[in-house]
Amino acid sequence: MDRFNAFLIRQADGKFTAGFEELTSAELPAGEVLIRVAYSSLNYKDGLAVCLKPGVVRSYPMVPGIDLAGTVVESASAEFQPGDSVVVTGCGTSETIWGGYAQMARMKAEHVVALPAGLTLAQAMGVGTAGFTAMQSVMALEAHGLKPGGKPVVVTGAAGGVGSVAIAILAKLGYKVAASSGRSELKPYLESLGAAEVIDRAVLAAASPKPMESEKYSGAIDSVGGDTLAGVLRMLSAGASVAACGLAGGPKLATTVFPFILRGVNLLGIDSVHVDNAGRRAVWARVASGLPVAQLDAMMAVEPLSRIQELGASILAGQTRGRVVIDVNA
Repeated sequence: MDRFNAFLIRQADGKFTAGFEELTSAELPAGEVLIRVAYSSLNYKDGLAVCLKPGVVRSYPMVPGIDLAGTVVESASAEFQPGDSVVVTGCGTSETIWGGYAQMARMKAEHVVALPAGLTLAQAMGVGTAGFTAMQSVMALEAHGLKPGGKPVVVTGAAGGVGSVAIAILAKLGYKVAASSGRSELKPYLESLGAAEVIDRAVLAAASPKPMESEKYSGAIDSVGGDTLAGVLRMLSAGASVAACGLAGGPKLATTVFPFILRGVNLLGIDSVHVDNAGRRAVWARVASGLPVAQLDAMMAVEPLSRIQELGASILAGQTRGRVVIDVNA
């Protein structure tokens, strides 16, 4: 049995510990597909997990890392053969299923997707759950009538993983994108991804005595929540939709029903976890065709797994930019 390195979170007597351990494949949970992991990624939930914050891990011991990409070693599923390059994104990984912060992983076949043509394993993790969620959001907005040529689409949390990928996708599709960020120094970066304008996040999050503002946006992708989402709702055009996919600014939403009943605004919830395999393949197919590789490469930074706790603290502090890819063999 091969021995491999893994970052493991344990719980004992009410105390939590996290660190690197050497495991064997026999210690991995059950699943049809054994994968030699090459890369994972860093998401906000990963930061919470590796920094031992509550609300993510629900089963112990746990290998965190909600994304992984690698090569099939063994497969009891006819869908995959040894040597296949595959991708797994948030499907309960890091919560109840062991994830990608290890050199080996065993997964259920229903959670595994073949690496999309045109992407490397590292680029697939540059997409990861954040990019998967961004494409889900774009697809949901399109399904509710969004088309290029109208008012701007606003993307909140624009410098983060979801926001960065969403800007690149929307710009390629021909939408005018307004990027909302609290980091003014990243304006050149956001414009390089395709943002037509950059607005301070305080503009959207500011309190207003009005239940609705002037109609500024034809749609929105929001990974912030809280006061920012409330502001977005007040500024959407009649019939427009916002895809809500995060809560970096808080889980509470203080709003009124007026945008919904007077403008027919739609609040679309985006859940990247409970997606069946066919749905995952459909989203990845759109990613492969709709995400400009040059912009993807520009937003990626590859970091070693050995720094994962330091990197986790950085993403929680809002100090990361774009997508952080984790090399699990470094």
